This record gives sequence, structure tokens and C-alpha cells, in this order.
Amino acid sequence: MSVRHALLALLSEGPKYGFQLRQEFEEGTGDVWPLNIGQVYSTLQRLERSGHIESDDLADEGPQKVFRLTEEGKAELDRWLSTPTDMTSPPRDELVIKVLSALRVPGLDVNDLIQLHRRHLVELMQQWTHLKDDEADADLAFALVADAELSRLDSVIRWLDQAEGRLMRAELEPAVPSTVPRLRRRLVARR
Repeated sequence: MSVRHALLALLSEGPKYGFQLRQEFEEGTGDVWPLNIGQVYSTLQRLERSGHIESDDLADEGPQKVFRLTEEGKAELDRWLSTPTDMTSPPRDELVIKVLSALRVPGLDVNDLIQLHRRHLVELMQQWTHLKDDEADADLAFALVADAELSRLDSVIRWLDQAEGRLMRAELEPAVPSTVPRLRRRLVARR
């Protein structure tokens, strides 16, 4: 998540104080991503040094300092918003790493591990669904976050289903050496 770009977006509405930016960031993300006020001010300092924002020189660091977006900051915000997110490489997902690591642990039933995580994810989906039903009508930002989280959890459950099926097939079929180039090499060659 790019906090600095989110702060630039908030400043595109007009000048704001650091504490105000923190509050609006949290409200704008459905209050699901808390932001440390220290992170806000350190990010604002970096944005100011890079020329993306400017502030009143009348006040020291703190709640009385007003920040505003510069033309360079507007250009950076536009660049960030119009550049597709780099998704060419898979993220380092802890659950994927757990399943891959579990394959190497002697005596561990990976299918049991998959079932454990699937149950947990279904419970999380139920919790998000209840929260969405209770609060989504009143808060568009929260509704969008809840939709994204439900979609993400659903995709992880589908991956677990696929992994379970692949593991079952692997138990029945002999291993065949791969002649396909590794994914990383293929992705790097496309850049």
C-alpha cells in the first residue's frame, strides 16, 4: 500500500494538517487500515524533501503545520494513478510458503494443513460478510474494502482447492522432470 500516494490524493482536495490527513486516510479506507501519526509525519517530510508537497514555514513539525500539494506532487499522483500496478511477479504469500514448506516436513499431512486453513478462511469470509451486511450501506469506502477482502479470501480458498487437487493427482502419478522454463525466467524475459 502506498501511504505517500494516498496522502497526495488527500492533499489534492486542498491544504491539510498532518493529524487531519491521518484521520481522513483511515476514514477513506473504511477504518480498516490504521495509520500511525509518526508514519504520517515522516512520510510528509519525505514528500516535502522530494518537492511533492510544501508547508507553511511558520510552524515547526506538528499539528499546526499545513501541507499542500505542489505541481510536481500533482504530476506524481497522476503518474501513480494511471500506472497499472506491477503484478508480473507473485507476491510473497505466507500461506503459499506454508504449503510449499509443509511438503518437505516428514510425517506431516499437507491435506490436513489445507483443511485447517480453509476452515479459517471460511470463518473470516463469514465475519466479513456480517460486517458488510451491517455497515456497508452507511460507508462506501468500507463496502469497497469488504468486497475486495471477500474476493481475496475467496480466491485463496479456490487456490487451496486447486492445491489439494494437484496434491491428490501427484500422489497417483509418477513425477516427470519439467522441461518448462521456470516462471521467474519467463517473467523476467518479458520486461
